[in-house]
Amino acid sequence: MIAFLTYKGILVLVIFIITLAVAAYSTYAERKVAAFLQDRIGPDRAGPFGLLQPLADGAKFFFKEEIIPNVSNKVLFVLGPCIAMLTALMAGVVIPWGNTVFLGGKEYALQIADLNIGILYVFGVVSIGVYGIMIGGWSSNNKFSLLGAIRASAQMISYEIAMGLSIIALILMTGTLSLREITLQQAGGIGSHWNFWNVVYQPLGFIIFLVCAFAECNRTPFDLPECETELVGGYHTEYSSMKLGLYLFSEYINMFISSAVISTLYFGGFNFPFMNNVGLSHNWITVLGSAFFFGKVVFFIFFFMWIRWTIPRFRYDQLMNLGWKILLPLAIFNIALTGLVSLLFSR
Repeated sequence: MIAFLTYKGILVLVIFIITLAVAAYSTYAERKVAAFLQDRIGPDRAGPFGLLQPLADGAKFFFKEEIIPNVSNKVLFVLGPCIAMLTALMAGVVIPWGNTVFLGGKEYALQIADLNIGILYVFGVVSIGVYGIMIGGWSSNNKFSLLGAIRASAQMISYEIAMGLSIIALILMTGTLSLREITLQQAGGIGSHWNFWNVVYQPLGFIIFLVCAFAECNRTPFDLPECETELVGGYHTEYSSMKLGLYLFSEYINMFISSAVISTLYFGGFNFPFMNNVGLSHNWITVLGSAFFFGKVVFFIFFFMWIRWTIPRFRYDQLMNLGWKILLPLAIFNIALTGLVSLLFSR
């Protein structure tokens, strides 16, 4: 029991450190990708190739003057960014970061918690994140911040519906809510062990989920709640110092977690082609699988950034029309189509 708790504690610490490190260097990668697409150099002063830029940014946030408006609700003003950061970190506990490893004759899963309702847990935690944004905008006692918070909440709630319906079609196909079981069903090999990844069976569901993930993370072209040209600075206009840093940091953590969820649900998670035929031990296959999984996550993080610097943002009416009049009917159609196909092939 003590060994199990120690293993879980180490795994929590490792995933926590990896999440923070990926989020920190996503800010560096964002600027490098933007520089590449715009034929610039990007950060190159802090350390070799600018690799210490995230540390410099973090130090800048910590040492900047902290201002809390006198007319704000001070308790909620502090609580808002804390909720946003906490919910972003909590979503990663049900993601299978790798298969199992054998150590000392015992088998350990590279997953903090294997819940049989893993998908529902992720959606529940993500929906709580709306409160962090809404509380931050309302407690500032700034009309522009409040309007930005209302926009963000309306956007996130609207796109959560289409995202949830896109997942229902996947659940109909897989028959489980466990992220680990969904991953294991996509195990790759040749011959009798071959399975296509779920993106082959659910291409429409994947596209809907991907678009909704952009909206959930407030990423371009869905960054209206915080774009400067629309609302001064959005729901975090009155924030400064590390409280602003927590809001910005939680966005990158959400992007990392969204990429991990997409990789798990639609692209095989820690599975890779011909994994059952490489002739390696189980532990080495697990190590390779985790490497492939993080490779998929890095690709989707790059995709998030690529889209940001390629596509202009929507108007707000276009954004809401896309969510309610296009994605929602498509998600319902996808559920009906999946159910029909499942009935035909089950006979």
